Amino acid sequence: MKIKLYLISGLLFFFIAGSVFSQGFNSIHTPDGVYIIAAGNAGKIYRSTNAGTTWSSYTVSSDNLRSVFSLGNDVWIGGSNGNVYKTTKSNSPVTAVNTGSTVTLNSVCFVNANTGFVCGDGGSLYKTVNSGLNWSISNSGITTENLNAVSFSDENNGVAVSKGGKIFITTNGGSDWTVTAGVTTNDLLDVKYFTDGIIAVGNNGTILTKETAGSWNTVITRTESDIRGVTGSSLSNARVCGGGGFIRNNLNSRSNFFNFEINPMMANLVDIFYYDANTGFAVSSLNNAIIKTTNGGQSWDLPSGTGVSYNWVQKTPSGSGIGNNLCMHPKDKNSAFVVYGNKVYVSRDRSETWTQISTISIGTRAHSFYVSPNDTNIWLAAIESSPDCIVRTTNYGLTWSNIIAYDFSSYGQPLEMDQNNPSTFYFAPSNSSGLGVFKSTNNGANFTLISAYNNSAINQPCDLIVMWDSSNVIYMGDDGADIFKSTNSGLTWNQVKPGSSSEVPSMCNSVFDKSICYATTWGSSQVFKTSNHGDTWSITSNNSGSGWGSDLCREDPTLVLTGNYGSQAYLTTNGGANFFNVNTGLSGAGAGIMVPERGYMLNMQTGSLYKLNVVYTVLTNVNENNVSNLNPGNYELSQNYPNPFNPSTNIRFSLPNSGIISLKVYDQIRKEVTSLAEGFRNAGTYEISFNAANLSSGIFFYKLVTNDISLTKKMILVK
Repeated sequence: MKIKLYLISGLLFFFIAGSVFSQGFNSIHTPDGVYIIAAGNAGKIYRSTNAGTTWSSYTVSSDNLRSVFSLGNDVWIGGSNGNVYKTTKSNSPVTAVNTGSTVTLNSVCFVNANTGFVCGDGGSLYKTVNSGLNWSISNSGITTENLNAVSFSDENNGVAVSKGGKIFITTNGGSDWTVTAGVTTNDLLDVKYFTDGIIAVGNNGTILTKETAGSWNTVITRTESDIRGVTGSSLSNARVCGGGGFIRNNLNSRSNFFNFEINPMMANLVDIFYYDANTGFAVSSLNNAIIKTTNGGQSWDLPSGTGVSYNWVQKTPSGSGIGNNLCMHPKDKNSAFVVYGNKVYVSRDRSETWTQISTISIGTRAHSFYVSPNDTNIWLAAIESSPDCIVRTTNYGLTWSNIIAYDFSSYGQPLEMDQNNPSTFYFAPSNSSGLGVFKSTNNGANFTLISAYNNSAINQPCDLIVMWDSSNVIYMGDDGADIFKSTNSGLTWNQVKPGSSSEVPSMCNSVFDKSICYATTWGSSQVFKTSNHGDTWSITSNNSGSGWGSDLCREDPTLVLTGNYGSQAYLTTNGGANFFNVNTGLSGAGAGIMVPERGYMLNMQTGSLYKLNVVYTVLTNVNENNVSNLNPGNYELSQNYPNPFNPSTNIRFSLPNSGIISLKVYDQIRKEVTSLAEGFRNAGTYEISFNAANLSSGIFFYKLVTNDISLTKKMILVK
């Protein structure tokens, strides 16, 4: 079967955070860490022959390619319409074999060069014993749920997982399968059968583990983000990926996968594959920026030459914003709220579009806003009034009540919910009230004074934050940039950071590590961090401008975003080691920040709401197009065009006979520079687009070699 390969040189690939369409990859694999292949929708394939340093791209038919697996010299790809595609690790034709069905095949796994399995929609599972040349149904005992992944540890022991959370086990090479149900109702998206057990991952932060002879265990992942990929060498040496780009592992006995691998991707990661202890690759379905690690996940890198731009896009809500009035819906990870002035808005599509659903009838401008996880009809807000007050609704914003009235800081966020016990709220008005901190234990229905401002250093509390898993520990950011700490649920306070500027307007902490917390300072460029439960604080960044809002990513503690009293925002993706400015498109000042995922960031500027879009530009160095399948009659190697060129040029060649070919580029001393094409080609005419952006100006030679001929031409690169 002849397969056309289409490419356009230098394509711009990008993703918009929050988008739902797929234009990247679904799967990646390598048999040796050197030859790598990634597959995506609409027949897209990327290949690398140099361990991911450079990539060449191809298009194979129009199938959505869902899964790729490689072993030795062979590569198999599961596609749509019941097709399994077979090729080799080097650049060679891709041949389609139909399994006898028309379903989408979501996963492929081979045990050895001959024996393999694919699974897909409608409970379809097929087996081959001749390297994928023929397939037979092998799903006895499997119901009609869509199978998302299959994995075997050897020829006999295998596992398949499905939509709806069903797990199917075989111990006889797929002849029979036994269902395990009731472990989870979440969709299971990927699975890995190790020699010592199984790990399955899925929607809403699902990770399930099972020792070979043990029962299933549910890992408390503390995230609602979907986990889509799993890889590794054993139950205790595994990695998972998902959400907006996180990579987590369970090394060093961290069975909850709380080790986060620092990486640059801010888009969903849908597949990850570690070839050995050091070398790994991961892909997103939203862009073509394949990331790579060579040091066991200590750091991940984008392909050389990848361009990244950050752009804030203005969304509908606007008005007079202050404090942080952003709030995720407690029951729906795709929905969020924001308050501008006294108007409450909701988004149901990851903050793309917004609708006003309520007007707070008391006061003029909100400073804090919460939707109760206990009952989403209950909302609380701190709002400017005469005097300022805490207001509450129990009917989804239809009517409002004034609960407690004391003036608070003009710029602060004086109301805080205890995330460990969401029926508990704290309210810290200004010291001018002559009182102190108030507490509610009944979802804000009423507040009781629990401590007096007996420490004269407390002046205008600007933000409160409760430590994760330790409700007795609370931090208070104050006017003067002091930070106070309470270890008895707000009864008494001790200063842990002396004043350094005007105030601490925002603090943020992490469910994954309660020892850390960040604090911004207004009137100062300093961002402070504690790594010892708030006992001491040190400067982690000296950004320009004046700090305001902040949030630590809810799914990955290595990413923190801070706002600025101006049109700037600062981002770190390596746990605060360095911050960089992401300000394009911003206007106003960044009062509120919320980061639900790595690829989902909101900035509540004082005038309007913004969402961050990240664009990746990936340049492939070689692109191949099968111009014609007609027999040209003679071998031909055409002169490249344009020539001279900078930096891209096109090379066309014709083959009267099918066979093994190579097309390589050499410098003036005949040293090989790059391989443009090698492997088997059918008779026909081909065109290669070659990008020489990484080369210096000079004279180069390109040489076509087959079993019958050797042809050489000269080309000139002028930069």
